Amino acid sequence: MKVIKQILGGDLKRYTMVVALAVLIGIFNIISDGRMLTSSNFQNLLAGNAYVLVLALGMLMVIVIGQIDLSVGSVAGFSGMVMAIAARELNLPWWAAVLLALIIGLAAGAWHGFFLAKLGIPGFITTLGGMMIFRGGVIWISKSISVPAPEQLKWFGAGYLPEWGPKFTGMNNSTLVLGIIGIAAYVLSQLKKYKKSAEVTGTSEPKWAVAARIALVSLIIGYFTRLFGTGREGTSFPVPGLILLILIIVYHTITQKTKFGRNVYAVGGNKSAAALSGVNVART
Repeated sequence: MKVIKQILGGDLKRYTMVVALAVLIGIFNIISDGRMLTSSNFQNLLAGNAYVLVLALGMLMVIVIGQIDLSVGSVAGFSGMVMAIAARELNLPWWAAVLLALIIGLAAGAWHGFFLAKLGIPGFITTLGGMMIFRGGVIWISKSISVPAPEQLKWFGAGYLPEWGPKFTGMNNSTLVLGIIGIAAYVLSQLKKYKKSAEVTGTSEPKWAVAARIALVSLIIGYFTRLFGTGREGTSFPVPGLILLILIIVYHTITQKTKFGRNVYAVGGNKSAAALSGVNVART
């Protein structure tokens, strides 16, 4: 147990849900006669649920500061419907339609933030009203009829990374490159963390523990790289999954590497203490 604790960085509790998820996947894989751990299943799961994870990312900092946003699904639906109508019926270029949807989402967030920060109305009440307004807005502008998205936009929601290069790799080369980048990024981050820990504290964890952790994560990334890269012909790592990975990196950078991110955690931990330490609570 001590060895496992050292490999995982000294904190086993933070991996409880990961272990539980792995156990559930193993159980369902046995029950389904191995169909759980297949390329097509994971491709469908990621492509079909990436939007849920994107919305969850948006909720991250809202939850951290002790608030809640009930309107996130309705705002996403309204923005998406405006995007589809703008591209299909108003003949806007796909990128302009996407930009319009993002502007609407930003405006909705700023609107809710104004009522919360400036007027002191609880986020639950503010976003409950927003949820009703935007949900009604979707029904109104669409006339309760589904609007098909243009082909260019379908690629972002249901496309796969393209195939290129030599065939001897035995898998989709775009997925292979993505996996290599992921492993390289993790190795560099662990080496940087090890070096920084040694410089700041004068001590560092055993080198074998760092090497074992790098090897373990590299094996996991390599396994999923092969899983996604060797699916049925014409498929690979889903484009929605790539967008999700980019957003995860962006949010990780904001929350861990910026002053704003540290302020968000400070306000969420203790609002009064954060204000006394000079954090602009209203702006955060």
